[in-house]
Amino acid sequence: MIPSPLEYIANLEGILAPYALRSADSGGRVHPEKEHPYRSCYQRDRDRIIHCSAFRRLDYKTQVFVPHERDHYRTRMTHTLEVAQIGRTIARALGLNEDVVEAVALAHDLGHAPFGHAGEEILNELMADAGGFEHNRQSLRVVDYLEHPYPDFRGLNLTNIVRLCIIRHETRYDSARMDDVEGFEQFQQYPSPPAEGQIVNLADEIAYSSADLFDALSIRWITIEQLKDIELWQRAWQIAQRDMPEGSEIHKRIAACRNVLSILTDDVITETTRRIELLKFTSPIDIQKTNQRIVSFSDTAAGQLEQLQQFLLENVYHHPQALLRDEQAHRIIRELFQTYLRDPSLLPERYFRRIDSDGLQRVICDYIAGMTDRFCRKIISDRNNQGEEQED
Repeated sequence: MIPSPLEYIANLEGILAPYALRSADSGGRVHPEKEHPYRSCYQRDRDRIIHCSAFRRLDYKTQVFVPHERDHYRTRMTHTLEVAQIGRTIARALGLNEDVVEAVALAHDLGHAPFGHAGEEILNELMADAGGFEHNRQSLRVVDYLEHPYPDFRGLNLTNIVRLCIIRHETRYDSARMDDVEGFEQFQQYPSPPAEGQIVNLADEIAYSSADLFDALSIRWITIEQLKDIELWQRAWQIAQRDMPEGSEIHKRIAACRNVLSILTDDVITETTRRIELLKFTSPIDIQKTNQRIVSFSDTAAGQLEQLQQFLLENVYHHPQALLRDEQAHRIIRELFQTYLRDPSLLPERYFRRIDSDGLQRVICDYIAGMTDRFCRKIISDRNNQGEEQED
């Protein structure tokens, strides 16, 4: 007999590990809604995220290398999809809830400013006297408030547990406080996010570390010779040489970058399994009550990843061309911010209407943070051209 849709969802959740999130652990929604007949609450969260306009704009936001300069660079969207893919792989291996992981992964960068971390830096500086800017908090603001597809409430009305994982996303470059964010009172007592949220944290690090290495080698900002002392790269390169002894250097390079991803993913699964078996968790709350992160790299892999990330910081993120682009990004965003500050009437009507309730600086910040790199450049170009016409 074919199970009913709700029985199908229950059967799927029945094969999850006891410490995995189920629909009953969602924490509900800020605005109560009737459950869907055949999609779990987390599947609905995922679908709402992937269909929102902020997600589509990720395609024209810089990850590290400017997308329009070459067709093959990662964009903020392709990075997001890679995080989701890695996260689902880890979740499935550990018996955790893939739908939660996917939803959080797809949402984790929705609040990112244009021009990568350079855009975030300058917006935080410009907003220093008005609450600052941090992209995790902005991601939550996007799904809670800025997206507005429903007539009865603002935001996407995601489940509270997915919202919690978004605000508690944490990597080497990301962290956000939740103590002054409304709606998380029921989770304040727990020191750790759910295991599914922890997976996205590490999937993010795995994704950008391996991908930025790949793109930097492709553009020749770094060379294989420079990587000879990087332990993680050497492990990955040796595997590539073993598996394709007759392969060309370019094929070995591609394989080695892929191996970096695989080594780190395998390590997370092995180390997390060890910790779970050691601590004998029986519910998702057990994981949230634990002061240590359960989803984790081993000490060896963590040290090797730290070495690789430090190398990327010094040789890629601080590459002279990268620093020049960062300066250009700062200049563009500062100019846009000050323009709207001087003349708020230039803002789109839907933003202008929110000035009294949200404050002018926050409204300007929301507008610029939601822009793509391409749109930022277009506005600046149009303004400059207008000025030239007026001078003529």
